[in-house]
Amino acid sequence: MIDVAVVGAAGYVGIEAVRLVLGHPRLRLVLATSGADAGKPVAEVYPALAGATDLVFEGPSAEKIANVANVALLAVPHTAAIEFAVPLLKAGVTVIDLSADFRLADPAVYEEWYGVEHAAPELLQEAVYGLPELDRSRLSGSRLVACPGCYPTATALAAAPALEAGIATNTRVVVDAKSGVSGAGRSLAPSTHFVAANESVRAYKMGGQHRHTPEMEQTLSMAAGRAISVIFTPHLIPMTRGLLSTVYLDVPSSFTTADAVVLYRERFAGEPFVYVHDAGFTPSTAEVAGSNRAAIGVAVDQRTNILVATCAIDNLGKGAAGQAVQCLNAVLCYPETEGFERPAPIV
Repeated sequence: MIDVAVVGAAGYVGIEAVRLVLGHPRLRLVLATSGADAGKPVAEVYPALAGATDLVFEGPSAEKIANVANVALLAVPHTAAIEFAVPLLKAGVTVIDLSADFRLADPAVYEEWYGVEHAAPELLQEAVYGLPELDRSRLSGSRLVACPGCYPTATALAAAPALEAGIATNTRVVVDAKSGVSGAGRSLAPSTHFVAANESVRAYKMGGQHRHTPEMEQTLSMAAGRAISVIFTPHLIPMTRGLLSTVYLDVPSSFTTADAVVLYRERFAGEPFVYVHDAGFTPSTAEVAGSNRAAIGVAVDQRTNILVATCAIDNLGKGAAGQAVQCLNAVLCYPETEGFERPAPIV
């Protein structure tokens, strides 16, 4: 058994990671940390886990984590992840980071978008970007994995096949994406109160302000083999969990919807978590809720020669904690599906 600590375990992403680790046949949850909820039983804060664990949230301590765990899943904000990652790596603990601290290869880009100097730039080249469906070649045995953000995950899965194949000729990719309220985290803000979010959809951080933008540009540029700029508009929608990203790509006039379905199915052939719908069908967030799956739909507007590709994921699953466990499986050379064998809830 591999002993796992979840750091920041009381947040929505953290507790999803706790749930997945508890259900994994080869992982053992030995520590769940939370500064705000230290001293409280996990099952008291999240009664759905009653009977599944008797762990008590403990205050975060890199020394404590290193003493008890082989692997640390860091579900903490940016900059805080670096503070844990550096001593944990020195102590020989494998780090799966769910923050933005190791996603961007260029420390100057990190500083520009996150407003602070990167405290461990020497680790950026070592960090492996954890989106296995695009490149899993470096995951096996890695000691530092940077899990993608939820918006970049869905966007990359929707856009990368066409960019990789040279079918999409864009230098700019338009991304329209919508996320459930859990994506904003457990801490309340005026915009995430029930009375503000319910029965309402709104765009936010428009005009190139969202911090996931450079991550999308980095990933899509690698897929295309050329510089790609992203025009990204995120939306908050009144549901608990789920994310839908729609991308618009220029394609040749001869390229059809049937061609797109073939292209995407060939690209994701053998990927256990990616499903490409038939022509005429579009994915929904409901079909992936509670899972690590990504559902993709494609259609070509022959009038404008635009490929519209949509990807639905669970923002807490494939967009965060599920992806982290999938990556950990790959790091440990386990089947990536291990711990995900049960179908997701239907309703």
